[in-house]
Amino acid sequence: MKTRITELFGIRLPIIAGGMAWCSGWRLASAVSNAGGLGLLGAGSMHLETLDYHIQQMKASTQLPWGVNLPLMYPQTDELVALLIRHEVPIVFTSAGSPKKFTQRFHDAGMKVAHVVSSSRFAVKCEEAGVDAVVAEGFEAGGHNGREELTTMTLIPQVRRATSLPLIAAGGICSGESMLAALALGAEAVQMGTVFALATESSAHDAFKQYCISLPEDATMLALKALSPTRMAKNALFARIAAAESQGASAEMLREMLGQKPAKRAIFEGEVEEGEVEIGQVVAQIDKVESAAEIVGRIVNDYETVRQRMAGLKI
Repeated sequence: MKTRITELFGIRLPIIAGGMAWCSGWRLASAVSNAGGLGLLGAGSMHLETLDYHIQQMKASTQLPWGVNLPLMYPQTDELVALLIRHEVPIVFTSAGSPKKFTQRFHDAGMKVAHVVSSSRFAVKCEEAGVDAVVAEGFEAGGHNGREELTTMTLIPQVRRATSLPLIAAGGICSGESMLAALALGAEAVQMGTVFALATESSAHDAFKQYCISLPEDATMLALKALSPTRMAKNALFARIAAAESQGASAEMLREMLGQKPAKRAIFEGEVEEGEVEIGQVVAQIDKVESAAEIVGRIVNDYETVRQRMAGLKI
Protein backbone atom coordinates (compact mmCIF):
# COMPACT_ATOMS: atom_id res chain seq x y z
CA MET A 1 0.00 0.00 0.00
CA LYS A 2 1.39 3.38 -1.01
CA THR A 3 0.45 6.72 0.50
CA ARG A 4 2.34 9.97 0.95
CA ILE A 5 3.23 8.79 4.46
CA THR A 6 4.70 5.45 3.35
CA GLU A 7 6.71 7.28 0.71
CA LEU A 8 7.84 10.00 3.13
CA PHE A 9 9.12 7.54 5.73
CA GLY A 10 10.08 4.69 3.40
CA ILE A 11 7.80 2.14 5.07
CA ARG A 12 5.76 -0.68 3.54
CA LEU A 13 2.58 -0.22 5.57
CA PRO A 14 0.82 2.98 6.75
CA ILE A 15 0.90 1.76 10.36
CA ILE A 16 2.81 3.64 13.07
CA ALA A 17 3.25 2.51 16.66
CA GLY A 18 3.00 5.51 18.94
CA GLY A 19 6.11 6.33 20.96
CA MET A 20 4.51 5.80 24.36
CA ALA A 21 6.17 6.57 27.69
CA TRP A 22 7.09 3.41 29.64
CA CYS A 23 5.97 1.15 26.75
CA SER A 24 7.89 1.99 23.60
CA GLY A 25 11.41 0.71 24.06
CA TRP A 26 13.65 -0.76 21.38
CA ARG A 27 12.03 -4.20 21.46
CA LEU A 28 8.59 -2.89 20.56
CA ALA A 29 9.76 -0.22 18.12
CA SER A 30 12.07 -2.55 16.19
CA ALA A 31 9.39 -5.29 16.06
CA VAL A 32 6.89 -2.89 14.47
CA SER A 33 9.46 -1.62 11.96
CA ASN A 34 10.49 -5.17 11.09
CA ALA A 35 6.81 -6.02 10.51
CA GLY A 36 6.55 -3.29 7.87
CA GLY A 37 5.27 -0.34 9.90
CA LEU A 38 7.08 2.49 11.66
CA GLY A 39 8.24 1.90 15.22
CA LEU A 40 8.89 4.87 17.50
CA LEU A 41 10.91 4.99 20.69
CA GLY A 42 9.12 6.81 23.52
CA ALA A 43 11.62 9.40 24.73
CA GLY A 44 9.10 10.85 27.19
CA SER A 45 10.06 8.33 29.88
CA MET A 46 13.81 8.17 29.15
CA HIS A 47 16.81 9.94 30.60
CA LEU A 48 19.63 10.81 28.21
CA GLU A 49 21.61 7.66 28.97
CA THR A 50 18.53 5.46 28.62
CA LEU A 51 17.54 6.95 25.27
CA ASP A 52 21.12 6.63 24.05
CA TYR A 53 21.03 2.91 24.90
CA HIS A 54 17.67 2.35 23.16
CA ILE A 55 18.82 4.15 20.02
CA GLN A 56 21.90 1.96 19.84
CA GLN A 57 19.75 -1.15 20.29
CA MET A 58 17.40 0.04 17.53
CA LYS A 59 20.31 0.38 15.13
CA ALA A 60 21.37 -3.18 15.93
CA SER A 61 17.84 -4.62 15.71
CA THR A 62 16.47 -3.28 12.44
CA GLN A 63 17.67 -2.01 9.09
CA LEU A 64 14.24 -0.56 8.34
CA PRO A 65 12.97 2.99 9.06
CA TRP A 66 12.26 3.94 12.67
CA GLY A 67 12.03 7.07 14.76
CA VAL A 68 11.69 8.71 18.16
CA ASN A 69 8.69 10.41 19.74
CA LEU A 70 9.93 13.49 21.60
CA PRO A 71 7.60 15.53 23.85
CA LEU A 72 8.92 19.08 23.99
CA MET A 73 7.97 19.96 27.56
CA TYR A 74 10.83 18.42 29.54
CA PRO A 75 13.83 20.26 31.07
CA GLN A 76 16.32 18.11 29.13
CA THR A 77 14.74 18.70 25.73
CA ASP A 78 17.75 20.55 24.30
CA GLU A 79 20.08 17.72 25.30
CA LEU A 80 17.68 15.12 23.91
CA VAL A 81 17.49 16.96 20.60
CA ALA A 82 21.29 17.05 20.41
CA LEU A 83 21.38 13.31 21.13
CA LEU A 84 18.95 12.53 18.30
CA ILE A 85 20.96 14.62 15.87
CA ARG A 86 24.26 13.06 16.97
CA HIS A 87 22.82 9.57 16.39
CA GLU A 88 21.36 10.63 13.02
CA VAL A 89 17.90 9.40 14.00
CA PRO A 90 16.01 9.37 10.69
CA ILE A 91 12.52 10.37 11.90
CA VAL A 92 11.24 12.36 14.89
CA PHE A 93 7.66 12.86 16.04
CA THR A 94 7.34 15.93 18.28
CA SER A 95 4.47 16.80 20.60
CA ALA A 96 3.46 18.94 23.59
CA GLY A 97 5.15 22.10 22.37
CA SER A 98 5.67 24.42 19.43
CA PRO A 99 6.66 22.72 16.16
CA LYS A 100 8.66 25.82 15.23
CA LYS A 101 11.28 25.38 17.91
CA PHE A 102 13.29 22.45 16.53
CA THR A 103 11.90 21.58 13.07
CA GLN A 104 14.49 23.52 11.08
CA ARG A 105 17.30 22.12 13.20
CA PHE A 106 16.07 18.59 12.56
CA HIS A 107 15.73 19.29 8.84
CA ASP A 108 19.25 20.66 8.71
CA ALA A 109 20.38 17.30 10.10
CA GLY A 110 18.47 15.43 7.36
CA MET A 111 15.65 14.21 9.62
CA LYS A 112 11.94 13.92 8.82
CA VAL A 113 9.59 15.63 11.29
CA ALA A 114 5.96 14.96 12.21
CA HIS A 115 4.10 16.87 14.91
CA VAL A 116 1.08 15.78 16.98
CA VAL A 117 -1.94 18.12 17.14
CA SER A 118 -5.44 18.08 18.61
CA SER A 119 -7.10 20.65 16.35
CA SER A 120 -7.06 21.98 12.79
CA ARG A 121 -5.79 25.32 14.11
CA PHE A 122 -2.62 23.69 15.41
CA ALA A 123 -2.30 21.71 12.17
CA VAL A 124 -2.10 24.98 10.25
CA LYS A 125 0.68 26.14 12.59
CA CYS A 126 2.54 22.91 11.80
CA GLU A 127 2.38 23.67 8.09
CA GLU A 128 3.67 27.17 8.76
CA ALA A 129 6.52 25.65 10.81
CA GLY A 130 7.53 23.45 7.87
CA VAL A 131 6.98 20.00 9.38
CA ASP A 132 6.80 17.06 6.96
CA ALA A 133 3.60 15.51 8.33
CA VAL A 134 0.99 16.04 11.00
CA VAL A 135 -0.54 13.55 13.45
CA ALA A 136 -4.13 14.49 14.27
CA GLU A 137 -5.06 12.79 17.54
CA GLY A 138 -8.64 12.56 18.77
CA PHE A 139 -9.41 12.53 22.47
CA GLU A 140 -10.26 8.83 22.45
CA ALA A 141 -6.51 8.33 22.77
CA GLY A 142 -4.96 7.24 26.03
CA GLY A 143 -2.66 9.45 28.06
CA HIS A 144 -2.27 13.19 27.51
CA ASN A 145 -4.85 14.84 25.27
CA GLY A 146 -5.73 18.22 23.86
CA ARG A 147 -8.28 20.41 25.62
CA GLU A 148 -10.58 20.55 22.59
CA GLU A 149 -12.09 17.07 23.22
CA LEU A 150 -12.52 16.50 19.48
CA THR A 151 -13.15 12.92 18.46
CA THR A 152 -10.97 11.37 15.77
CA MET A 153 -13.88 11.06 13.33
CA THR A 154 -14.57 14.78 13.74
CA LEU A 155 -10.95 15.90 13.78
CA ILE A 156 -9.50 14.10 10.75
CA PRO A 157 -11.73 15.62 8.03
CA GLN A 158 -11.34 19.08 9.59
CA VAL A 159 -7.57 18.81 9.58
CA ARG A 160 -7.68 17.44 6.04
CA ARG A 161 -9.52 20.56 4.90
CA ALA A 162 -7.23 22.90 6.83
CA THR A 163 -3.84 21.69 5.60
CA SER A 164 -2.22 19.99 2.62
CA LEU A 165 0.33 18.19 4.82
CA PRO A 166 0.52 14.38 4.79
CA LEU A 167 -1.89 13.35 7.54
CA ILE A 168 -1.68 10.60 10.15
CA ALA A 169 -4.79 9.72 12.18
CA ALA A 170 -4.52 8.75 15.84
CA GLY A 171 -6.91 8.07 18.70
CA GLY A 172 -9.34 5.15 18.91
CA ILE A 173 -7.66 3.10 16.15
CA CYS A 174 -6.67 -0.51 16.79
CA SER A 175 -8.01 -2.59 13.89
CA GLY A 176 -8.19 -2.92 10.14
CA GLU A 177 -11.74 -1.59 10.23
CA SER A 178 -10.77 1.59 12.05
CA MET A 179 -7.73 2.03 9.81
CA LEU A 180 -9.97 1.89 6.73
CA ALA A 181 -12.33 4.43 8.31
CA ALA A 182 -9.44 6.81 9.06
CA LEU A 183 -8.14 6.58 5.48
CA ALA A 184 -11.66 7.18 4.17
CA LEU A 185 -11.78 10.42 6.18
CA GLY A 186 -8.59 11.71 4.57
CA ALA A 187 -5.73 10.25 6.60
CA GLU A 188 -2.77 8.65 4.84
CA ALA A 189 -1.60 6.49 7.74
CA VAL A 190 -2.66 5.61 11.27
CA GLN A 191 -0.81 5.84 14.56
CA MET A 192 -1.86 3.29 17.18
CA GLY A 193 -0.96 3.40 20.84
CA THR A 194 -3.16 1.25 23.06
CA VAL A 195 -2.95 -1.94 20.99
CA PHE A 196 0.85 -1.76 20.89
CA ALA A 197 1.11 -0.76 24.56
CA LEU A 198 -0.32 -4.21 25.33
CA ALA A 199 1.91 -6.08 22.86
CA THR A 200 4.32 -8.80 23.96
CA GLU A 201 7.33 -6.58 23.23
CA SER A 202 5.97 -3.56 25.12
CA SER A 203 8.00 -2.53 28.17
CA ALA A 204 4.79 -2.25 30.19
CA HIS A 205 4.46 -4.50 33.24
CA ASP A 206 2.56 -7.76 32.76
CA ALA A 207 0.15 -6.74 35.53
CA PHE A 208 -0.68 -3.59 33.53
CA LYS A 209 -1.29 -5.60 30.36
CA GLN A 210 -3.51 -8.17 32.09
CA TYR A 211 -5.47 -5.42 33.86
CA CYS A 212 -6.06 -3.55 30.61
CA ILE A 213 -7.24 -6.51 28.52
CA SER A 214 -10.00 -7.10 31.09
CA LEU A 215 -11.37 -3.53 30.98
CA PRO A 216 -14.94 -2.84 29.68
CA GLU A 217 -15.88 -0.19 27.14
CA ASP A 218 -16.70 2.47 29.76
CA ALA A 219 -13.47 1.94 31.69
CA THR A 220 -11.65 5.17 30.75
CA MET A 221 -12.36 8.87 31.14
CA LEU A 222 -10.63 12.18 30.64
CA ALA A 223 -9.38 13.66 33.90
CA LEU A 224 -6.88 16.20 35.27
CA LYS A 225 -8.17 19.03 33.10
CA ALA A 226 -6.71 21.59 35.52
CA LEU A 227 -3.26 20.14 34.82
CA SER A 228 -3.05 18.36 31.49
CA PRO A 229 -6.13 16.48 30.21
CA THR A 230 -5.35 12.78 30.52
CA ARG A 231 -7.37 9.71 29.56
CA MET A 232 -6.96 7.05 32.20
CA ALA A 233 -8.71 3.99 33.54
CA LYS A 234 -11.18 4.45 36.39
CA ASN A 235 -9.20 2.80 39.18
CA ALA A 236 -8.79 3.76 42.85
CA LEU A 237 -6.50 6.71 42.04
CA PHE A 238 -8.94 7.97 39.41
CA ALA A 239 -11.83 7.81 41.89
CA ARG A 240 -9.98 10.07 44.32
CA ILE A 241 -9.04 12.47 41.53
CA ALA A 242 -12.61 12.63 40.23
CA ALA A 243 -13.94 13.33 43.72
CA ALA A 244 -11.39 16.09 44.25
CA GLU A 245 -12.10 17.65 40.84
CA SER A 246 -15.83 17.68 41.57
CA GLN A 247 -15.04 19.78 44.64
CA GLY A 248 -12.90 22.24 42.68
CA ALA A 249 -9.43 20.92 43.49
CA SER A 250 -6.59 23.18 42.40
CA ALA A 251 -3.77 22.09 40.10
CA GLU A 252 -1.43 21.95 43.08
CA MET A 253 -3.81 19.70 45.03
CA LEU A 254 -4.06 17.35 42.05
CA ARG A 255 -0.28 17.19 41.76
CA GLU A 256 -0.04 16.18 45.40
CA MET A 257 -2.65 13.45 44.90
CA LEU A 258 -0.82 12.04 41.90
CA GLY A 259 2.52 11.86 43.68
CA GLN A 260 5.79 11.06 41.94
CA LYS A 261 5.65 9.48 38.47
CA PRO A 262 2.07 8.15 38.62
CA ALA A 263 2.18 6.75 35.06
CA LYS A 264 5.40 4.87 35.78
CA ARG A 265 3.82 3.29 38.86
CA ALA A 266 0.97 1.86 36.80
CA ILE A 267 2.53 1.10 33.43
CA PHE A 268 6.10 0.14 34.27
CA GLU A 269 5.76 -1.10 37.85
CA GLY A 270 2.28 -2.67 37.66
CA GLU A 271 0.54 -0.72 40.45
CA VAL A 272 -2.74 -0.66 38.54
CA GLU A 273 -4.96 0.66 41.34
CA GLU A 274 -2.73 3.38 42.77
CA GLY A 275 -0.96 4.42 39.57
CA GLU A 276 -2.13 6.42 36.55
CA VAL A 277 -3.35 3.81 34.03
CA GLU A 278 -3.03 5.78 30.79
CA ILE A 279 -4.90 3.81 28.13
CA GLY A 280 -7.27 4.58 25.24
CA GLN A 281 -10.98 3.94 24.82
CA VAL A 282 -10.34 1.10 22.37
CA VAL A 283 -8.85 -1.01 25.16
CA ALA A 284 -12.19 -2.83 25.42
CA GLN A 285 -11.61 -4.24 21.91
CA ILE A 286 -8.36 -5.92 23.00
CA ASP A 287 -8.72 -9.21 24.87
CA LYS A 288 -5.27 -10.77 24.61
CA VAL A 289 -1.59 -9.99 24.50
CA GLU A 290 -0.12 -10.48 21.00
CA SER A 291 3.25 -9.89 19.41
CA ALA A 292 3.73 -6.75 17.35
CA ALA A 293 4.02 -8.86 14.18
CA GLU A 294 0.71 -10.59 14.97
CA ILE A 295 -0.98 -7.24 15.56
CA VAL A 296 0.28 -5.78 12.28
CA GLY A 297 -0.66 -8.93 10.36
CA ARG A 298 -4.16 -9.00 11.82
CA ILE A 299 -4.74 -5.32 11.06
CA VAL A 300 -3.63 -5.72 7.44
CA ASN A 301 -5.78 -8.84 6.92
CA ASP A 302 -8.85 -7.24 8.49
CA TYR A 303 -8.31 -4.05 6.49
CA GLU A 304 -8.30 -6.00 3.22
CA THR A 305 -11.35 -8.07 4.20
CA VAL A 306 -13.39 -4.99 5.07
CA ARG A 307 -12.15 -3.09 2.01
CA GLN A 308 -13.36 -5.87 -0.27
CA ARG A 309 -16.72 -6.03 1.52
CA MET A 310 -17.18 -2.29 1.17
CA ALA A 311 -16.30 -2.44 -2.52
CA GLY A 312 -19.28 -4.71 -3.03
CA LEU A 313 -21.77 -2.25 -1.52
CA LYS A 314 -23.82 -0.28 -4.01
CA ILE A 315 -26.08 2.71 -3.46
